[in-house]
Amino acid sequence: MIKGAYYPSWDESLGPAGIQTRYFTHIFYAFLNPEDGTFIFNITDDEARKLQTFTSTLRAKQPPVKTLFAVGGASAGTAVLSRMASKAQSRAAFIRSSIQVARRFGFDGIDLDWEYPENQTHMDNFGTLLKKWRKEVQKEATTTGRAPLLLTAAVYYAAVFPWGAHQAYPAASIKKNLDFINVMTYDYYGDWDTTATGAHAALYDPSPAANVSGRAGLESWTRAGLPPRKLVMGVPLYGRTWTLANPSSSGIGARAVGVGRGEDGGILSYAQVVRYNRDNNARVEHDGTTVSVYSVAGNHWISYDDAWSVRRKIEYARSLGLGGYFFWDVCGDDQWIISRTASETWPA
Repeated sequence: MIKGAYYPSWDESLGPAGIQTRYFTHIFYAFLNPEDGTFIFNITDDEARKLQTFTSTLRAKQPPVKTLFAVGGASAGTAVLSRMASKAQSRAAFIRSSIQVARRFGFDGIDLDWEYPENQTHMDNFGTLLKKWRKEVQKEATTTGRAPLLLTAAVYYAAVFPWGAHQAYPAASIKKNLDFINVMTYDYYGDWDTTATGAHAALYDPSPAANVSGRAGLESWTRAGLPPRKLVMGVPLYGRTWTLANPSSSGIGARAVGVGRGEDGGILSYAQVVRYNRDNNARVEHDGTTVSVYSVAGNHWISYDDAWSVRRKIEYARSLGLGGYFFWDVCGDDQWIISRTASETWPA
């Protein structure tokens, strides 16, 4: 089973040596990206040292974990990856370079985090890319006698996008060519809609019309043909914040007038949420209907996950026979409380 977490390479609050590997099986280095035009990875000397330290440190820890590097990410956008995937020559250059980087620095695999293919043509190219990538990974393994690299992808919470023009992930190609997918079952609500609060990583949605939830997303993937064992459920180690219009009306869906405290549009790590709640004597509410948590202090409202909700989410994932779970990101935890809770809820 997968007990994964992404490691944001730009966050200096936690080095690879500080990761408590007893709580994980896979750590994803975020992010490496190919150059636009050549579509190969140009690794600087400084980055090379970081990559070598990352893999060698985690391989030497007890227990060791598997390491993958992730390509893309939300800040990378879609332009470069969509151009790369559109032509045979650029796909080949990217695939060849990704395999070389993985082997050079001792990674166990590669994770594609394309956020997000913008139309069905992009989705179809996504499927073709995976097919060619798997073929070359298998070819390289046969030639060298080494174990094949893992191929994974981080994907939208649902297999079919519920907004805009109809577009669906290439489920057949994903099923055949990827070892598993990290389903981003979070970010349902955020700073793009500041008119009302929302449970940004709810497991259930009580509104049949909306049905935006972890359960709905995971079910869409199984309907698309993905076996549960290839689905890895995402859990956020951060909260999203809103400013309430009226502090006396503070439930999920309460009227809001903007984002609250935090960076990047009102984001606080779980550790920051814990400190904020303590320092401001916040009221913490556990909502059993959605399986989500929120806290209120004056007009400040935070949606997040804690040990209570994570335990229930992991129990749900186990009941479905999923492949495991992952966190974004490993630096957000507070004294490893959430990581430990999840690991103990789903023992090896």
